[in-house]
Amino acid sequence: MFTNLPIIIRYILTAGIGMIPIIELRGAIPIGVFTFHLNYIEAFICSFIGNIIPVYFIVKFIRPLFDFFGRWKIFKVIIDWATEKATKHIEENEKLQNAVSLGLFLFVAIPLPGTGAWVGSLIANFLNLPPKKAIPPIIIGVITAGIIVLSITAVANGGIQYLLQRA
Repeated sequence: MFTNLPIIIRYILTAGIGMIPIIELRGAIPIGVFTFHLNYIEAFICSFIGNIIPVYFIVKFIRPLFDFFGRWKIFKVIIDWATEKATKHIEENEKLQNAVSLGLFLFVAIPLPGTGAWVGSLIANFLNLPPKKAIPPIIIGVITAGIIVLSITAVANGGIQYLLQRA
């Protein structure tokens, strides 16, 4: 059914799935391979592009959302406390800034639901990391997660092919 779609539409759909929070690249790669019948590299590239597009906007522009929720006392107390605690220590210590970058990379690189670029970008914004400190570890984390998911997809596809041939 989906193989009848023009290849550009399959690319756009795969990238679009990569943009969806929680699903992100972790779901877009297998969908690109198994549903849209893209090769592994095409699925990886489309998923990566889709997953990375929202990162800059979240890191740079989500602060007004925090400010909006900060209008309610319960949220304001939590947001102010967490932001003050985190940013005070991070801004004072360059080593901690590097550790935060490493932690952000590891968080995004783990290919589990809820640990991707969207949440990593929100965390970076919550910690007031400037985009030039936040975006590189997120991008490298997405690449790492993509390679892991791509490997698992290839192994699963090989196993499925093997089982189909044996049936």
